[in-house]
Amino acid sequence: MQKQNEFLHRVRQAHQALGIPETFLSECRMPLCNEPDELADTETDFYDRPQQLTPAARSAWMKMKQAAGTEGVELFLISAFRSLAYQQHLITRKLAAGQSIDVILKVNAAPGFSEHHTGRAIDIGTPGCGALVEEFENTKAFEWLTRRACEFKFALSYPRGNDLGIDYEPWHWCFHP
Repeated sequence: MQKQNEFLHRVRQAHQALGIPETFLSECRMPLCNEPDELADTETDFYDRPQQLTPAARSAWMKMKQAAGTEGVELFLISAFRSLAYQQHLITRKLAAGQSIDVILKVNAAPGFSEHHTGRAIDIGTPGCGALVEEFENTKAFEWLTRRACEFKFALSYPRGNDLGIDYEPWHWCFHP
């Protein structure tokens, strides 16, 4: 309980710093996403940054990536675990660039609500397609993921028309053990 209270306190602080209304915590349609107790290093991402996942998610990701590769489909990480502070930083940068918090929260989960906090969510890319673009849905990688990701316990988190308030993200998949 202490850990959950500390997490909620950090979430409230981040929201206050970003100008997210206090009512957001009770009105958000997404569940709170706690940070994991254990993370394991995985490969560097598309931007050559070190990445981490929970051990189970890392193992499932590696198996899924290998299975896709044996079928001629290349998958790579664009991002994985993000701390609460990192999520706050992403939003702060967008605010500084002049975007409104309402617009930002349609494409970035508020701190505390990002599946990336869990260490189980990954953004996936493939050669020949820009990073984090809707056109990813037109790739062999997306077609493969749609057919096979469930075998590795990964699911598309934000399908078109989802009721969570997040725009469609064909690249965002989460491991559900």
